Amino acid sequence: MRSVLSEIDSIDSLRRFGEVKSVVGPLLQVTGLQEYLSVGSLCELHPKDCSSFYAEVVGFQDEVSLLMPFASHEGVRPKTRVDFHTNDMKLAPHPSWLGRVLNGYGKAIDGKGPLLQGHEQYSTRSSPPPAHQRSLVKDRLDLGLKAMNTFLTCCKGQRMGIFAGSGVGKSVLLAQIAKFTEADVIVIGLIGERGREVREFIEDHLGEEGMKRAVVVVATSDEPAPMRRQAAYVTLTVAEAFRNEGLSVLCLMDSVTRFAMALREIGLAAGEPPASKGYTPGVFAELPRLLERSGPGLQNQNQGSITGLFTVLVEGDDHNEPVSDAVRGIVDGHIVLDRQIAERGRFPAINILRSISRMVPKCHTEIEQKIVIKARALLSAYDDMADMIRLGAYKKGSDPVTDEAIKYHEALHTFLSQKPDEQVTLKDSFLALAKILDGAQDS
Repeated sequence: MRSVLSEIDSIDSLRRFGEVKSVVGPLLQVTGLQEYLSVGSLCELHPKDCSSFYAEVVGFQDEVSLLMPFASHEGVRPKTRVDFHTNDMKLAPHPSWLGRVLNGYGKAIDGKGPLLQGHEQYSTRSSPPPAHQRSLVKDRLDLGLKAMNTFLTCCKGQRMGIFAGSGVGKSVLLAQIAKFTEADVIVIGLIGERGREVREFIEDHLGEEGMKRAVVVVATSDEPAPMRRQAAYVTLTVAEAFRNEGLSVLCLMDSVTRFAMALREIGLAAGEPPASKGYTPGVFAELPRLLERSGPGLQNQNQGSITGLFTVLVEGDDHNEPVSDAVRGIVDGHIVLDRQIAERGRFPAINILRSISRMVPKCHTEIEQKIVIKARALLSAYDDMADMIRLGAYKKGSDPVTDEAIKYHEALHTFLSQKPDEQVTLKDSFLALAKILDGAQDS
């Protein structure tokens, strides 16, 4: 009842409207509303022969407001009516949203009826919590994956980037994490995803059990750039609402790169100059504002945490391209999926030597850290000599470190492999690795 009354109170009795002056590419030039609008304002357009749709203000030019639509702008003509809607889009998440699929507006698209509204409204463009008031990242989070639980141990409130090219197993890895992680709520943002893969991810990879504690936000690749960008904001807004209730939230976003591409489209259309690889400066300003919204909540309010795992689709397997570089500098660790490892049939195809969690070794016991250091040393020694070993050019006994690496290589290779439906707890992960290295600890 309170939420209904608050919505009634927020209704503006005065209707303000303008009209379309011209259409240039994806931009709509609107007059008559400039004194009420600001960048980010939402307007509703009413073409005569088509359904109405929303558009967002992305800039101004003299007395003209520049809008980008959230849907196809076919049917728009000069003097099409434009109604001012709001300067701040808000959501009111509710616990009943678990198991539901939303679009970039925060509306249900799963055919299960309208969403119930919570008591508190959250701005989709909220700022990250003040750094000095946040809780510390402490407790470990069991991800259910051996390779990540041991070598790349994650803590509640940590942000990690998953860097990979296309077709290397990102979606399956995210689904495993969503099913196995010990979190209260999972919020998944599928940003710029292929339309064919949405139901496949929800029904096949995530499954009924995974959906019971998940909220999925979807904006497919065919939707306009503002909708793809807004879906990322909605994903973090829903996660923030559950975090503020004191819950441990896991936020998965696939992918940050497509969010950055949407920002690039909007920036270029609004006249922002291109910088690195066509990405505009605004892209690199917006990335930290989005990613910093995840993390631990406010300490003095007993809030929960948002553990963020964000995928980065590296173009042409170039891990030094602009978006990858920017994200690596923001997150608290990175997981690299290697195409060569995937081609050899080992999944998840995590390159342990190129991946790192910045919470390690702080979150390890002394014994656990010794085990991980030894295993990394063996993997590194084998990697250094891998070509010679495969060619048969290395002779046993030439180097004791390489001999030891060869001895344990097959067992470590098996340890790093994991079937999609196989779950291994944090404790069992370390026990399994210690068992493999038994006798090698003091070598």
